[in-house]
Amino acid sequence: MQNWVGPLIAAALLLQVSVLIALFWTTRRTMQKLDKTVTDLNEKAGPILTRVQILLDDTQPKISTMVSDAAHIVYLARGQAQKMDRVVTDAADRFRGQLLHIDRIVTGTMEAVEDAGSQFKTTFWRPMQRVSALVQGIKFGLDLLRTRKAGAPAAGREESPEQEEELFI
Repeated sequence: MQNWVGPLIAAALLLQVSVLIALFWTTRRTMQKLDKTVTDLNEKAGPILTRVQILLDDTQPKISTMVSDAAHIVYLARGQAQKMDRVVTDAADRFRGQLLHIDRIVTGTMEAVEDAGSQFKTTFWRPMQRVSALVQGIKFGLDLLRTRKAGAPAAGREESPEQEEELFI
């Protein structure tokens, strides 16, 4: 039984060595292909990367200037917006004050017109009512005199309520 173990071990060892050699050659070919691909990639990408670097080197100061200018523009715009806010707020406050002033003037004018109307009523219409009452009294008196001259008895005559009321107005 021990005769066949030695050759079996030798065969297994030989099989392992051959698998390792095959694995080595496959890995070596893969590494050569990978090296060739990397070399080709470097040859093609190298000039592109160089151009991109040159472009970035050329545009970096311009981009920095543009960013700086944009920041300055934003700063100026903010300042102008704040000034505009102050001006609009001041104008609105002044406008509100002017409206209040105009309101006071119009209110005062309306009160003056109302007072003038009241004064006109008391100084013109009341005397006119008194004059009207006086005229009606004179008219009644003249009518009474005419009726006495005409011969009608004055005692039998009754005064209408309208005539009495007009005398007291």
